[in-house]
Amino acid sequence: MRKIIILLFFWSAPYYANGQLLNKRTTRLLDSMTTAVTGNSYSDIHSILISKDGKLIYEQYFNGWNKDSLHDSRSAFKSITSLLAGIAIDKGLIKDVNQKVYSFFPEYQYFSGNNAWKKDMTIAHLLRMQSGFDCEEFNDGKDCETDMTATKDWVRFSLDLPMKNKPGTDWAYTSCDPMIISGIISRVAKMSVMDFAKKYLFDPMGIRHYRWTIDPSGQGMTAGSFYILPSDMIKIGQMVLQKGWWNGRRIVSAAWLKKSTSTPVPIPDFSFAKFSKSAVTIPQPTYYGYYWYKEEIRTKNFQENVLFASGNGGQYIMLIERLGIVIVFTQGNYQSWKAKKAFDLLARFIIPAFK
Repeated sequence: MRKIIILLFFWSAPYYANGQLLNKRTTRLLDSMTTAVTGNSYSDIHSILISKDGKLIYEQYFNGWNKDSLHDSRSAFKSITSLLAGIAIDKGLIKDVNQKVYSFFPEYQYFSGNNAWKKDMTIAHLLRMQSGFDCEEFNDGKDCETDMTATKDWVRFSLDLPMKNKPGTDWAYTSCDPMIISGIISRVAKMSVMDFAKKYLFDPMGIRHYRWTIDPSGQGMTAGSFYILPSDMIKIGQMVLQKGWWNGRRIVSAAWLKKSTSTPVPIPDFSFAKFSKSAVTIPQPTYYGYYWYKEEIRTKNFQENVLFASGNGGQYIMLIERLGIVIVFTQGNYQSWKAKKAFDLLARFIIPAFK
């Protein structure tokens, strides 16, 4: 009997990662993931961080990157722009998402032809990528962002875009939509979007080491190209998981987070898991909200809903509320399906480690 007790104790002996208590199975799976990433199975991953119940339990950097390396978040920053829009609404600077976009820009008064549809465009249309502009970047369509960055005033360029569809009728991904959010916030707050973010989001969360991309007219880019530490990306995810709270301080309302992450818009014929070419996942459709994605990760053994921010090259902030975990990936797999192999790692190692 004594021998059996000793063996049971050995089998359940605790393991630690970053000072946090983990069980043996979790440790084994996370160690296996590290081995897989450092081998030849996954290319150009720069970092993986995981927090569980608010505690950072895994933090690994690869391929010459380290914890002090600022990383281009690319379009994952759009999800942070969604938070900034929510903060502006919480503070009463914006009435609600149903406000008409061009009411904030009274210099635009007259529209004709298809551009008359602009009168009906709302903030919600911008947030859901249903503005109706003649742009489409998700499926290698008409890339308006490239043309935008060649101009001096990126907000004005975006507002001047021609219309293709009535607002609210078609999902068409474009970085020009969140760029207009930048202009709205700066006008209602009477400060730059950079100062607004610093005052109401970054400083309260202790996020101090970052770098904006700014257009020649001095407006901050809110669609991407924002450089941030992966450890601060995981703070953002954790705050969202905690319904808008950070260290006892309300950052953004729970009502906004519920609304902005509800993801009612299906992305036609698309699945991150499918494009990861994972052999273990059963691909499910991807849905879109206010610059947030949601997809169910399903295998023969489990299914878990994942809410996430996504940026070109493999920049992800992932939240699995039921398991209490936040995962951050940064990568250099630009314009490559390999960026989505993060979803294979999620299915093979990360989710099983916490189930």
